[in-house]
Amino acid sequence: MLRPILLAVVLFGLCRPDPAAAQDSAAPMFLTLDQALQYAADHYPTVRAALEQVNASAAGVNLAKTAYLPRLDSIWQSHLATTNNVFGQVLPQSVIPALSGPVLPTASGKGVWGSATGALASWEPFDFGLRDAAVAGAEAAVTRARAGVVLTRLEVQAAVGAAFLDLAAAQEAMKVAQADVDRRNVLIRSVQTLVDNQLRPGADASRAAAEGAAAQTRVLLAQRAELVAQATLRHLLGGTAGPLTTDARVVIGRLPPADVQTTAAEMHPLALLRHAAVTAAEAQQQVLARTDYPHVFVQSSVSARGSGASADGTMSTNPNGLGLERVNWAAGIQIVFPNLFDFANLRARKAAAAATTRAESALYDEALLSVSAQQQAALATVQTARAIAANTPVQLGAARQSEAQTRARYDAGLATLNELAEAQSLLTQAEVQDQMARVEVWRALLSQAVANDSLPSFLTLLRP
Repeated sequence: MLRPILLAVVLFGLCRPDPAAAQDSAAPMFLTLDQALQYAADHYPTVRAALEQVNASAAGVNLAKTAYLPRLDSIWQSHLATTNNVFGQVLPQSVIPALSGPVLPTASGKGVWGSATGALASWEPFDFGLRDAAVAGAEAAVTRARAGVVLTRLEVQAAVGAAFLDLAAAQEAMKVAQADVDRRNVLIRSVQTLVDNQLRPGADASRAAAEGAAAQTRVLLAQRAELVAQATLRHLLGGTAGPLTTDARVVIGRLPPADVQTTAAEMHPLALLRHAAVTAAEAQQQVLARTDYPHVFVQSSVSARGSGASADGTMSTNPNGLGLERVNWAAGIQIVFPNLFDFANLRARKAAAAATTRAESALYDEALLSVSAQQQAALATVQTARAIAANTPVQLGAARQSEAQTRARYDAGLATLNELAEAQSLLTQAEVQDQMARVEVWRALLSQAVANDSLPSFLTLLRP
């Protein structure tokens, strides 16, 4: 009997997947720039938290609307208690139980059974706009939360787009640095051959080797920059599991054909968020303005009581008091006036709410100024980036021609190695600037799209 069980346990252990192996074998992620923007908007924790804030604010609206509903309170109690009542009254409190009935001639420690039940229905037909103001405040909070979601998503996508472009730039810099190393290695072998044949001094070989080592150092630095950029992008994507591969051919291969659409500063998510904050503050002022109004309630009640004690002082030894002997009903209107001495507290709260509204209005004005400045700066950056991207091919062509001519002059013995090394460094710099120029155009357009809240327009530029 034990052998089949042991065999099953062993097979289960062999077939059970290893969590570490499953994580290592996670499917690689392949993302373009537009896919990275969408993935971050769907998975980044801050975006999910902002969406839950909308859900919480929406629940607050439903909570505020429950104030319109009538109230029905009911109770049932059964008790065993004494019946020693006294003439007179006590101040309102919640410690001494209330007694009813006549004062008996003698006191007794004997307890009798009693019971009570009842229901009280209460409804506030009008409240001078207090509940409407509370609902309006809750709805303003929802509007503010939704604007926060849009702004958070925009900020996350802006950060992801910048990180993606940083990674693309780092990868291109790595390619250029590696090409520079290959070019330096060819030069090292050529110079060493000339030195071995005593056609060049030994100092040329040392200089060529030093340039090659410096180029290799630049490769290591470019590799570090690429790894850091990839880690940053992975973090902004929400900690993706498995290898991450990006496709930046659209960004590197061509320049965008047009610019993104521009919008008014008032329609930017930051401005909408600050405007929603102003609306919420004004709604709070409306609530406080109606707080000191009286409350009018329409009420009705039904109650019944039973007791084992009689008015003549006799007490039943049986649990007769558990039955409901007397039934009463009542209906009427109740007006509750606010605390007369609460005016100082309410005045202070109104002053604080008014100050909050003025502060939110100032922040809204600041948001408009900030968005307008960002839009103007983004437009200037796009224009400059496009001008640089148009100039770098000229620079690269001249650097290549200079390097080729200097190399030919060096082979002919008409130029020094220092001149050739400088020409190669100039060529490497021109190659990097030419690759970075296209990336910077896309980066400037991304900043312009963020400043104008026109990411859809930016995404259309990514499609061939």
